[in-house]
Amino acid sequence: MSFFISDALAAAAPAAQQPGLEGMLFPLGILVFFYFLFLRPQSKRTKEKKLMIAAMTKGAEVVTAGGILGKVVDLDDNFIKLEICDNTFIQVQRQSIESMMPKGTYKAITKKVALNKV
Repeated sequence: MSFFISDALAAAAPAAQQPGLEGMLFPLGILVFFYFLFLRPQSKRTKEKKLMIAAMTKGAEVVTAGGILGKVVDLDDNFIKLEICDNTFIQVQRQSIESMMPKGTYKAITKKVALNKV
């Protein structure tokens, strides 16, 4: 009476067997795939960011996680003092620094902002 499977095939089905090594290959393959797709690149980015923050010196030009461009004026173990405009300073945590910019970026941006004010 079944439309999808014939009664003869259903009656002749063997007893369920325990999955062996073949049954474990697919889940292990998925785990390896996710490791190389997600976990490994994330750990590499984290390691690179730690090295960047450790190598930061005075005068470096950086961008914070909030998108603020500034020049490092003073360093501490936990905080960094940034000059974001002429005689305008803010303190941010070291971990909030996202990237270091090439030398001259800060000067070019502040010059462009000063020209727009005139």
